[in-house]
This record gives sequence, structure tokens and C-alpha cells, in this order.
Amino acid sequence: MADITIDLGGAAALAEARHGDPFSILGPHDGQVRALLPGATGVEAISNGTAHRLTQVHDAGLFAGPVPPGPYTLRIDWAGTVEETEDPYSFGLLLGEFDLHLLREGTHQDIAMCLGAQPMEVDGIPGVRFAVWAPNARRVSVVGDFNSWDGRRHPMRHRVEAGIWELFIPRLTPGAVYKYELLGPQWNLLPLKADPFAWQVEVPPATASVVADIAAIPKPRPWNRPSPQDGQPVSVYEVHASSWARGDGDVALGWEELGDKLIPYAVEMGFTHLEFLPIMAHPFGGSWGYQPLGQFAPHAPFGPPEHFARMVERCHEAGLGVILDWVPAHFPSDPHGLAMFDGTPLYEHADPKEGFHKDWNTLIYNLGRREVRNLLIGSAVHWLERYGVDGLRVDAVASMLYRDYSRNPGEWVPNMYGGRENLESISFLQELSRVIAERCPDRLLIAEESTAFPGVTRKPDDNNGLGFDFKWNMGWMHDTLEYMERDPIHRRHHHGQMTFGLVYAFSEKFMLPLSHDEVVHGKGSLIGKMPGDEWQKFANLRAYLSFMWTHPGKKLLFMGGEIAQHREWNHDRSLDWHLLDDPKHAGVQRLVRDLNRLYRGLPALYQRDTSPDGFAWSVIDDASNSIFAYLRFGNEGEKPVLVVCNLTPVPQQAYTVGVPVAGAWQEVFNSDAGIYGGSNMGNGGVVQGAEESSHGQLASLTLTVPPLATIILTPA
Repeated sequence: MADITIDLGGAAALAEARHGDPFSILGPHDGQVRALLPGATGVEAISNGTAHRLTQVHDAGLFAGPVPPGPYTLRIDWAGTVEETEDPYSFGLLLGEFDLHLLREGTHQDIAMCLGAQPMEVDGIPGVRFAVWAPNARRVSVVGDFNSWDGRRHPMRHRVEAGIWELFIPRLTPGAVYKYELLGPQWNLLPLKADPFAWQVEVPPATASVVADIAAIPKPRPWNRPSPQDGQPVSVYEVHASSWARGDGDVALGWEELGDKLIPYAVEMGFTHLEFLPIMAHPFGGSWGYQPLGQFAPHAPFGPPEHFARMVERCHEAGLGVILDWVPAHFPSDPHGLAMFDGTPLYEHADPKEGFHKDWNTLIYNLGRREVRNLLIGSAVHWLERYGVDGLRVDAVASMLYRDYSRNPGEWVPNMYGGRENLESISFLQELSRVIAERCPDRLLIAEESTAFPGVTRKPDDNNGLGFDFKWNMGWMHDTLEYMERDPIHRRHHHGQMTFGLVYAFSEKFMLPLSHDEVVHGKGSLIGKMPGDEWQKFANLRAYLSFMWTHPGKKLLFMGGEIAQHREWNHDRSLDWHLLDDPKHAGVQRLVRDLNRLYRGLPALYQRDTSPDGFAWSVIDDASNSIFAYLRFGNEGEKPVLVVCNLTPVPQQAYTVGVPVAGAWQEVFNSDAGIYGGSNMGNGGVVQGAEESSHGQLASLTLTVPPLATIILTPA
């Protein structure tokens, strides 16, 4: 037998799983093949049909022996079970220089197809290529059921120039469960880490990553998606996927069953988009998805990635757009996640004054690090392109923009100029919007931003804008809800809360949100916020929703609001669909459906949402009667729309309102109609306008304005 030469020190390091360059020892070397296979009782290298028995040269399972040059396989005897496979250490470099260059720059926009677990063929051999960023680790191994979670079996090659570790494991197939085992910079063994770039994960509370069958995920089909321009109707139904409806045994529905029920419902209700609370993989359901760890993987309890892709496709087939809540502001500190990923603060800031959210007990992404930005922008592109979703609603933007967000003096670090603005986050958001505008120009980017930060919906190159298509109008929501919660007898003293939103309504492109945040944490339900007896509560809610649907700005309503659910939303329970047996609740549902249809059918209600010439007050100063009247205008040739709101329980007879033209005006909507549960007071369908100027308009209407109601009229 030929001499077997091997570095005994290196062999010992391999055996102790502390060798950072396994390819320097394992695989083919100078006419020998070396394999570390702990637990094997015998190994042969098969070359050109000939078996060459390898000798065990270390008790830990290191085998070596002479083998002719060329391709070979390993025949491994696992104590009576024989496996034949290619040697992972016989393959060359996997990632190309251009990939490494882009990763190093932080500009690899297809990072989801580069890092993580990628089923593929290498040199004609099927298997899975693993790649992960861990620049400060001493050693990284892929571990899973396929190697008994033994970190000695599959240590990875370090591509030092980019801090990437890579390995191709032949014959491994989709469905394999895996994690990464890392030695930190101090040679310390870290908790097993899930793959930050995994396309699929285990169902919690299990925490491992899963090799996804990427080829089984259908590619998005082209469809005539709604334009992101503000001249289109956008009415969003916000949904928490696991509590919209529950299945037998009170369990969450999967994407297929949910789609069977939710899609036709949203279409029947007239919404243009579904928006899901974050469906990215998250370890704790009680976070509603707002503490994600898998920025590339759909949440496992709803089904595999291909089921989510089919859900999006079905929405498109039904004419519904899909928006996902997306969280680039922070992440949880679970030990299997991103925290101290390679033994250093890699994805987070080292200084807790920059890197820890006290409010949420989470870690803040270090957006000054280009590789971290690359992960997040790659995630955004992944959902928009690979799954074909129509928009992202970026969560907690305010917390990203300011270094002193929710911090007391001395608890935050100023920027390089001594200010409170988070320059790195601002730059990140601008880069995000530029990338999406270039690669996905027909998709929406929406900001949940609660401050007066200027230019949220301006283009990044336009006076330092952030580049969002729309911004949630949190001020409008807080002011108007606070007004509606007041007893009508006191509303006259707070009239400005309903009108103030028009002072700044055209400073940004706004979306009006009645979101999940308003029906949790002791805030009660929408119907529960309304004052008065039961009839007044429902009348108030109907009038308020009608006010919202006719106010400038796109619309968003959280599930349950459309059926006037009494109780506060509970993420572990289905909506109370049985309430629809009550005509009052069914009336609110019908009202929302009719508002959506009216909204989409009257261009004056959406075409000039962001332009001051699309709105005019007719009655703004009638605080004593708590009446508001305003006009909406569309593009040239479209009919104007008159909206009159009476927010007291006192009906108004012969009430004069200014309008731009005389003649017949049709009452096309009345929230007090009997079909909605109202008193059926109104104007008999048509009102004749007089050529008598009023409220700055050339003509006027004399109306009956029902109690706690909103009416809508257009020229007949």
C-alpha cells in the first residue's frame, strides 16, 4: 500500500471541528483522497469502476488512501448501511468572482439566488449549494438530519475576500432540514443558527431552515396590476392571515384554504388590494409577524413557499393586488437568529444606544453596513419579483429616521453632524426606493411614518425625498378617531380635528389608515369607540367610514371593521362572523361594500387625491351643528361629488350647501339608509339645485341632512 501522508495537526483540528480551511486537507490531494466521516466503519473511493479502500488514519473518522486522478465517489459503510455519493470536497469554487464582488459591495440585488440553500447541479451532479455571510467566524459547518447534526461532517470553504462560506453537498434534496454551526472569533461554539437567506423554515416552535424546492415555486404571471400612480383608486383590506377565519379545531388556515374564502370575499366587498400583516417567517405568533427572522421565507404554518406563490397568483386572477407588511427596522434577539450571528454584532449595532429598541426588546439593523442593506433590499426585491406581490408597506419608518426615537437624553448617539436624523437609514430607504423603481416600476412602496419628516413621498433625487408612493396619514387617523369618540354634544368644541387634515392633505401622497393598531392593546374596536346608545354607535361608525371613503387619500381598513366587530381583535381567534346574522352588523358590511363600489365608480373621489384643486370646502365653519360639506373634483369632464356629514343626532332640514352647478343633483349614497340600519331619512333621490351662490360656489342645494350620517350627491 502506498504511503499515506497527512498533516496530523490539521487532522486533529478537523477531528475537533476547529479547522477553518477543510479543503486544504479533505478531498483529492496529490494522488490521495481524504474524507472525515465520523461514525463510518469503512470507506471506499470508487474510481473508473474500481474500489479503492481508504484507511482510517484518525479515531474521529478521518479516512485516507491513494486514488487515481479523476472523478470518484465515496462508498461509505455506516455500520451496515451503505451510502454511495460524491465527495463534497472534490468540487471546486462555487461562487463566481462577480458574485463575490457584488456581495462585497453590498449591491447583489439577486442575493436570494446567491446565498442560502440553492438546489442545483454542479458538474452534472444534483445537490444543494450552501452559502452564508459570516466574516468573523473561525469555522462554519452545515448541519442537519443528513449528517446527524455533526459539525465535523460538512465544514465549509471560506471565501475570505467577501466573508462568505460555501459548500456543495451532493445528492441532498429539497425538504432537508438544516442550520449552520459556527465557531466565533474566540473559538467559542455559538448556538446553531438558522439561515438568514432560507426560502423555507420549519413550523415554530421548531427553528431550523428547510431546503426549499425552488423549482416548484411558480413564477409570477403578467397581469394588469393597478397603477401605483395616485390617480387610481386604492382601497386596501388589511388582514392578519391566521385570525381572519379559523379552521376546525380553531387552527389557522393554510394559504389554500384561506384563499378559497378570503379572495372571493375581498372581491365581493370591492377592495382593490389585500394587505397582509408580515408573512415573513417569525418565531413568535404573538408578534403578528412584526419581529421576523426569515426575511426570504413565508411563515411556515400557512404552508410551503409554493402555496404562498399560488395565493398571490389567485389574487391576481381575481383582480386583487397583494401588499405585504415588511419590517427592515428591527429583528428579535432569538439565539438561533441574526443576533451575534458570527460571534460579533454583525447585523446589529454594537452599541445598544444605536442597536436596541427598548419598546420592542429587539435589535436594530446596522444600516450603515452595506452587507446588511444588501440582505434587506434583496428581501424586498425577492417578494416583489419572485412572488409577484404588488407592494410593500414598510413598518415603523419613524423609528428608522430618528436616532432619538423613543429615547431619553443620553440614551442615543447623534449623527456625524451632531443631529438626531439617522442618515444611514435615510440613505437606505432612498436606495431601496431607487432599486424598486428601477426593477419593479409598477409596484407600490408605502410608509408607515408618523412624524412630519419632509418628503416621504418625494423622489430620492428630488430635494432628498425618501421615494415612497404613499404615506400612512397617522395624524388624520388620530385626530378624526379622537373626534368621533367624543359625545356629539361636545364635538362643536373640537370641530378642527375633522378639518385640520386638509391643511396638509396635499403635502404628501397619503393613505388613510384604520389599521390593526387601532383595535389592540386595550383600544377596543371601531364600533366600541363610538359614543351613544346602540343605534347611535352604528350610525356614528357608518357616518365616519363614509367620511373616510370620500376624504382625499387612499383607503385602508383592518379586517373586522367592516362588520362592526364589538370585541377587540385577538390574533388567536377568528373574526366574529356570526355577527352578520344581526342586520345592524350586516348593514355596516353592506355600507363598506357600497362605499368601495361608489369610490371606484366616481373618479372625482380618487383622480386628484394629491392635488389641492381636487378638493374644496363648501361648509367648513358650522361647528355649532357639527356639519361638514365638501366637494371632490376629478379630471376634466368628470362629475363633481358633494359630500355632507352631519355628526350630531339632530337632523337638519332645509340645509343650504354651495355647489358649482345648478340643476338636478342625485343622492347616490346615504349612510342613514334603511338598508344599512339607518332611519331612512334623506332627499328622495334627487334634489334640484338653485342658481343662487352660496359658500363661494355659483349655485346651491337645499338638503335634508339625516342624523349622524353622511350623504353623497352628484349632478344627475
